[in-house]
Amino acid sequence: MEEKWKDKHIVFFDGECGVCNFWVQWILERDKKNEFMFASLQSEFGQKFLTERNLETKQFNTMYLWKPNSYYLIKSQAVLKIANLLGGIYKLSVVGKIFPSLFRDKIYDKISENRMKLANQKCYLPTPHQRKKFIEI
Repeated sequence: MEEKWKDKHIVFFDGECGVCNFWVQWILERDKKNEFMFASLQSEFGQKFLTERNLETKQFNTMYLWKPNSYYLIKSQAVLKIANLLGGIYKLSVVGKIFPSLFRDKIYDKISENRMKLANQKCYLPTPHQRKKFIEI
């Protein structure tokens, strides 16, 4: 199974959050270089990722970006890295780095606190091609 994702960037997200599902869909539609795979934090794979790093396993209000055997990023750092990897106009997000991480993460946390109010909770259904990009769907 590892062969499928070991060279990818894995986005861990709250599988029950409408905002999170919106962003997963947004990334899927723009991932022209096939850089990303996805796993919900609630999945066995997501829980293993969190447990191995002594991260919170019951609260799912943080997005993680993991490059196996390299690094993992959280919150605004993950968002900026995803935008950079998508390339094109999204590389302009590097401007966000002029703000301290603490400030960016406060904005991230505020959005996260209100995420259940911001988007409807309908379930996103990936296409068969997109489904291949999910770990444990």
